[in-house]
Amino acid sequence: MSYYQYAREQYEQPKENLDDIWQERLVEWRQEEKIKNVDNPTRISKARTQGYKAKKGLQNRYSSKKSKRVIAEQRTSKKYPNLEVLDSYWVAEDGDYKWYEVIMVDPEHPEIQNDNDINWICDKQSRAERGLTPAGKKSRGLQNRGKGAEKVRPSQSANDGRTK
Repeated sequence: MSYYQYAREQYEQPKENLDDIWQERLVEWRQEEKIKNVDNPTRISKARTQGYKAKKGLQNRYSSKKSKRVIAEQRTSKKYPNLEVLDSYWVAEDGDYKWYEVIMVDPEHPEIQNDNDINWICDKQSRAERGLTPAGKKSRGLQNRGKGAEKVRPSQSANDGRTK
């Protein structure tokens, strides 16, 4: 097994009881700002599956019909207008709050522009605001394809809300 598989298993089902550590961490997070710069992702295996790479130019942050995940992406995008949202994932929650880490990319960074896997994002603008991230597409109902999804595209409002 790879390191990331071990990390995923450890996060999902820890061998020791981590309730006290999580309680302390959630108390700290509640007292911090809504959007905070984080150097390394909390869930490295999840961040890697979402497209995170340990490169300069990639940054990690956490923070109706919109899900809380979409709202977190949009707030983060608004706070850092020079960065583009790649994706986000759930980190923790308690009775009042939910925390997400948002993976952000600096499209002006030369290392990002030279990487063929991620340089497509250099041409995109305001992905989070336009609902083009995976969470945004899911909240717009665009994960359906093929027969039966005719009234979902281009948007639900364009079809007077007659979606499946």
